[in-house]
Amino acid sequence: MGNNKSSALSKELLEDLKSNTKYSEAELCTWYQSFLKECPTGKISKEQFEGIYASFFPNADPTAYARHVFRSFDTNSDGTLDFKEYIVALHLTSGGKTLQKLEWAFALYDVDGNGTISKNEVQEIVRSIFNMIPTDDQKNLPEDENTPEKRAEKIWEFFGKKDNDKISEGEFIQGVMDNKDILRLIQYDEPQKIKDKLKEKKQ
Repeated sequence: MGNNKSSALSKELLEDLKSNTKYSEAELCTWYQSFLKECPTGKISKEQFEGIYASFFPNADPTAYARHVFRSFDTNSDGTLDFKEYIVALHLTSGGKTLQKLEWAFALYDVDGNGTISKNEVQEIVRSIFNMIPTDDQKNLPEDENTPEKRAEKIWEFFGKKDNDKISEGEFIQGVMDNKDILRLIQYDEPQKIKDKLKEKKQ
């Protein structure tokens, strides 16, 4: 990636991001300047990322979810997000194509990164989503999905799996595309609001 501290985006990176996201050159350059202002090292640490999430959820605990989101975008597993990883994250969670979003969702649920999802992994992510829902709002959820266990069970049953089975990426994406209700179950309902605030912050 060359010198991360350079105040200008490299041509290669700019072209790469323009072709892989919906953002224009002007937007990317503006965001890069803001990114460097907030992260002079050119990297966002996991703690900084968790802090961004925490500021949007004063009445809940988004730490676990933020950690999983961070992991799913830290593509080179170096414990930080560079500008490219950050922009791809922003793009996918706010306006990426459905297929790309589902590939990301699969990566989010594939906690150990082994290419399949287990029931335990579904429970872990669903639990982290529940931590972000204020207790009062949890009371308004449908009876069959008002606990992390029930929601995880509902997802697992939808895929017709036994307890020790695994879900492959293709199976996961096809299943979600075939049934919009499952999409609602696997995601947290507020990410758009977070991303809008993040975008405002970066501009």
